Amino acid sequence: MRRRHGPLLTALCLGAAFPLLWYAAWQGSRGNDLDMYQSQLLELRQRLLYAEKENKKRSHELSSALDEIKHVVAKRMNSTTNHTVSLVMGIPTVKREKHHYLINTLHSLLYELSEEQKNDCVIIIFVAEVNAEYVNSVAESVKTSFPREIQSGVLEVISPPASYYPDLSNLKKTFGDSEDRVRWRTKQNLDYSFLMLYAQPKGTFYLQLEDDIIAKPDYIQSIENFAAKQSQEWMILEFSQLGFIGKLFKSEDLPLIVEFFLMFYKDKPIDWLIDHLLWVKVCNPEKDAIHCEKEKAKLRIRAKPSLFQHVGIYSSLAGKIQNLKDKDFGKNVLHKTHNNPPAKVDTSLRTYQQYTLEKVYKGKDCFWASAPVAGDYISFTFLNPLKVEKYFFRSGNMEHPGDKLFNTTVEVLPADEMLRKELVDNGSKFNYPATKDGYLKIGAFENGIAGGSINQSIGKIQAIRLLVNSDSPVWAILSEVFIKTSEN
Repeated sequence: MRRRHGPLLTALCLGAAFPLLWYAAWQGSRGNDLDMYQSQLLELRQRLLYAEKENKKRSHELSSALDEIKHVVAKRMNSTTNHTVSLVMGIPTVKREKHHYLINTLHSLLYELSEEQKNDCVIIIFVAEVNAEYVNSVAESVKTSFPREIQSGVLEVISPPASYYPDLSNLKKTFGDSEDRVRWRTKQNLDYSFLMLYAQPKGTFYLQLEDDIIAKPDYIQSIENFAAKQSQEWMILEFSQLGFIGKLFKSEDLPLIVEFFLMFYKDKPIDWLIDHLLWVKVCNPEKDAIHCEKEKAKLRIRAKPSLFQHVGIYSSLAGKIQNLKDKDFGKNVLHKTHNNPPAKVDTSLRTYQQYTLEKVYKGKDCFWASAPVAGDYISFTFLNPLKVEKYFFRSGNMEHPGDKLFNTTVEVLPADEMLRKELVDNGSKFNYPATKDGYLKIGAFENGIAGGSINQSIGKIQAIRLLVNSDSPVWAILSEVFIKTSEN
């Protein structure tokens, strides 16, 4: 039994002797080694103190940012009706050096939305600038383009107080990014955070978008259908593969997400932070990357095809050109086909390339022309007079939603020549104003669309004319023509 303790005693003796040997060697080294170790300990202490100071500073910044956002949100909520909707869409926008995409993006998002859908969604435009003159110019532009949507509350325009942004002049450069890029992505993180917390109490779901996109016509219904069929808990539903476009969140999750963003807003871009948040929630450090990706995929679910396409070329980062395209978006249908009655088509507008009026009437393509002026017309003269029951015209399309017909009336020419002469001599006996050349004004374009029924007491109709009453600042697209008769 004693023999078995021999190695243990030897080890203890060596262990006891080692500190003495080390001490002797240290004592025998150069005298300035002591200064070196003291210097290293002092440096370590200073680093720990700096880290503690930075943590306190970051905690204070986080608290201040959250308080600032909550104050603005509470103030705004008190001044508006407390009506929640199903879907809130957030669009941050900033001043760009060259091209602005916001109005076209809004046209695309509002294109073909039903009144029911408009009543159950809110689009918040966050002008992420503190220059009051610029903010007001954006708000006025949106109001001019979409007066009804602003009035009804479908569109909101907000901006942050100047005190919201911290000093961004001395940020640490990381990942090889330039100082300008680090400042841009840091401010972007703050912009998203403000917008998310502002939107949070307004609806059930929050959809993150950008100001340079187009959307598929049925995007809201597609989002509702995809969200409804999810059988497991999710955190993000993705309707675009690009950046931070088309990301759907539950509004109840937004405070947690924003707190995470604000803790690391100086460190990484927003899409990286989202991925890190998912890692923190579900990844096990003791398991491999494949397992982690599988777990994250349960919370981050991708829908195909994509519902949103990036169309901007000039980035909000000055000098940056980006031709990003979502390959899963596919091609947009830029016109609609209907079986219209035989007619001769004519227009005074200057047609662009192959986009002729005849093609849109036959449902083969859209009609596209340079900017109309007062007196320009588009006419459809039937080969045989017809009893027309309804009409529908749509201008603009998904890729060029702003190319609409403005201040344009829909007019019909009765086939009865005696009736036409009476209209010219005595005015209309119907509830429609009459023109000097015998047409009846039965409708007008509103927000790019004209449609309605026709009083059957007018009798058969020889022609339908779209008459432009004032000069337009934009080109015009006619993407749908539908003339319903008793025969079709």
